Order: sequence, then C-alpha cells, then structure tokens
Amino acid sequence: MSVNVERTASAAPRDRGEGPFTRLILRGGTYISGEGAPPVGPVDIVIERDRIVEITAVGNPGVPILPDGRPKAGPSDREMDVSGMYILPGFIDMHGHIAGSAPNVPADYVFKLWLAHGITTVREPGSFNGIDWTLKHAKASNENRIAAPRIVPYVGFGMGLSKPVFNAEQARAWVRDVKAKGAAGIKFFGATPTIIAAALDEAKKQQLGTMMHHAQLNVMRTNALDSARLGLTSMEHWYGLPEALFTGQTIQNYPANYNYQNEQDRFGNAGLLWQQAAAPGSERWNAVRDELIKLNFTINPTLTIYQATRDAAAQRFAEWHQEYTLPSLAKFFEPNRYAHGSFWFDWTTEQEVAWKENYRIWMQFLNDFKNHGGRVTTGSDAGYIYKIYGFGYIQELELLREAGFNPLEVIQAATLNGAQALGMEQQIGSLVVGKKADMVIVAENPLANFKVLYGTGFYHLDEQNKPTRSKGVRYTIKDGIVFDAQQLLADVRALVAQAKAASPTSP
Repeated sequence: MSVNVERTASAAPRDRGEGPFTRLILRGGTYISGEGAPPVGPVDIVIERDRIVEITAVGNPGVPILPDGRPKAGPSDREMDVSGMYILPGFIDMHGHIAGSAPNVPADYVFKLWLAHGITTVREPGSFNGIDWTLKHAKASNENRIAAPRIVPYVGFGMGLSKPVFNAEQARAWVRDVKAKGAAGIKFFGATPTIIAAALDEAKKQQLGTMMHHAQLNVMRTNALDSARLGLTSMEHWYGLPEALFTGQTIQNYPANYNYQNEQDRFGNAGLLWQQAAAPGSERWNAVRDELIKLNFTINPTLTIYQATRDAAAQRFAEWHQEYTLPSLAKFFEPNRYAHGSFWFDWTTEQEVAWKENYRIWMQFLNDFKNHGGRVTTGSDAGYIYKIYGFGYIQELELLREAGFNPLEVIQAATLNGAQALGMEQQIGSLVVGKKADMVIVAENPLANFKVLYGTGFYHLDEQNKPTRSKGVRYTIKDGIVFDAQQLLADVRALVAQAKAASPTSP
C-alpha cells in the first residue's frame, strides 16, 4: 500500500496563541498607524474579538498616566500592559513561498518564523505544493485552526491544472478554472505576448490579482511597462524595469557564451543590467516612471533575496543560521549547478562590485517612483539564496531604508501599501478603528533601528558596559489572537535542534 508523503509537511493544529477575547485592552503603548502619521502615545487600544474598536490617547510621555479618560475594563476583559512598547500594524509579506523548493521544510517552521517577526498576512506566489494544499492552509488560517499568517493564495500561470495553455483561449480557460478553484491571483513568469494579454484580460474580468517575474526568456517581448499596459497589477523583483528603460538597444547585452541555464551567467550578467538603462532623471526614466504610476502599478522589489550578490559571505554566515536554519535548508543553499539561485560557486569581487552598482541605480528608481506617488510594497522570497523566513523580511525593511525611504515610509510599504495592492485595505494594513486586529508589539523603537525586529534581537552594549541583546518582537496579534513571539522562536529553535540531532552530518 503506497503512502502519500507530503512534499511540505502540513501545519499541525494551533498550539500557540491566546484569544480572540471578547474584549482585550492594550494599555499604555505607543502606536504607529501605518498611514504615514508619526507615533502617538501613550494610548490604550481596545479590541473586541478580531476588531479594533477604540484607540484613545491616555496621557503624555514621561509623566504618570492618570486614570481619568482611560477605557474601563469589565470583570471578564483581558488587559495587557504594553507601557513604553511600540505597536505597529501587522506586516504583509507580498512574496512568501511556503517552504519554497527545499525538501523537508515543514509548514509550521515557516509559519512560526513569519508570525515571530510580526508577519500577519502573506501573498503566496506559485503554490508550489499544489493549489489544493495551499487553499487548505489558507482556509485553516482564516479559521485560526493553525498558527499561521493569513494566506492570500496565488497560482503560477499554467500550473496546477490538467488543461494545457498553448493559445489565448486556453489561457482564458485556465484563468477561469483557477478562479473557480479558489485562487486569489496569478503569478506569471513569462509567456508570449498574445497569451499574456489574454490571461491578464481574463484575470481582470475574474477579479484576480496578478504578479509577474519578468524572466529574461520573455522580457524582450514583454517588459514591465508592456505588461502594466496589458493590465498587470504588480511586478516582482526588478527584471523588466531596466529593459523598459532601454534607449540605445532593445535586448540586454549578453556575452556570446551566455547560457540561461548557467546560474553564474544568469546572475552575473543581471548585475550589469541597470547600467544599460536610461540614466536617472532622463526623459525616458521619467516617462516610464510616470506611466507606471498612472497605471496604478505596484512594485514589489524583494531587494533582500539578491543580497548575496553584494556580499555572499555576509549572507552565508548570517548570525541566525546557527539556531534557526534547518539542515535541509542549509544543504539546499550550498553551491550546486542544478539549483536555481545557486550562483555563487565562483562569485568574485568584480561581480559583487557590479551588483552594488546595480543596487544603487535600482534603489534610486524605487525611491523616485515612491516620491512621485508610486506604490512600493515589501516582500522577502525567503527559502532561497541564504534567506530565512522572517529574518529576510526584516532585512527588506533595512534595504528600503537604504534606498532612501524614511522609516515611516518603510512601515507604510510593509503594511498599508501591501493591503492596498491586495485590495484588502478596508480590513488590514493600518491601525484604524474598525479594521482587523493585526499588530506587531516590540519593546524598542523600530523607527530608530529596524534591527530590533530580528528574532535574534539587537546586539549592543548596555548602560553597565556589558554586551547584551534585545529580544525582538514580543507579541504578534492576528485576528485578535495574541501570539508570544518569543515562544514561537523557541519552538523553531527546538525544531531545528531536533532536525540537526536526526542529521548528524548537517552543517
């Protein structure tokens, strides 16, 4: 009798988190709305079941809080003292694969790391475990039967269904079928312009979200601007943007011996691409920027997933790998000519320098796009290229800060912008009365230092001249359920230790 072994082990029934409560009052915190407003505190926030029903300023910083004017607690109400802590909207990861391509990465490992870093909603691109598996977990999360962020399931175009996609009518049929299955959107990797146009048009009719990785195999016929004109709602990474900015050429300058299947060729030459685009501030640069904004286009850059191109050693030896990286992931990250994203088997100083310049121009476009009204969101694409769930997302916040976003703009990219791109801004994305109670609570001020959000905390010298670490996120609240982020991290450490004990030769 054959046994069906899941590629990614399904999440277990929820064993963490308290609530939702009939009435929960968070006392004395400082809140950051996610809508661009500066911090306000101290405040009391009242939550009833899964909704914010009151946010009340209850005093001034640096002086005792007077009892008058504070929401009164009834005998059955739950109260949490968060005095001096910072309360932010739950983070939205707009590019979160549940386990990616590595084997033996259980869903609970991924979900708990996400929640422990304040991520309460994830757009799942591709559904690599199959649409049924992903939809099963999306439903379980919506019903809070598992400890997991809210899952917005997208499906890779042409995948998951038996019907082929060789022409426009087949593309439309596939889109209708995936809608009927229950998908929220589609991720494109590339196809002919005729098929892409038909699929995007049908997706709009079916009210499905769309995202695209503009792969080099198709980008010369459909760049980011082309696909935006056809109705694409968001793009991933940055491929397709430089090509839309070409003025002295139409195709990337590939060397004669380039082979797309060679990851070294693929990533090495990608690091030269922004230098081939129109210059910042040029007529072409401004025209592309402005048209994308007019089309209400969203850029989800995932800067974090390519960090190893700038400094491979820093990502390979990141401090969280020891306790939080599963042996199967560590093995998957090793150089391997068969593995996508494993490009560093001969990664040199010259390539890292080229990619640093690539980032400089890329970041300049993102900041310029944002400054002129464009929507930039936050995604991680963890599970590849040394990126660990949750940790990679916080790195993305730091990279947006490096790109020139001020800290409040970074938070907005991580919260409200993602909700708007998903069409969910009436429910999530900011701390507003009437919205879902999705929150991140941290003891330190993340606007001063995003490093305080890492699960490994922030390493610094205390007032007694002793090296110490902060604790990272203290609580994540999703749908009014309070998760102890430190307990979730402890669960992950135990899971990793168990996996290492079962695999004595693991890194």
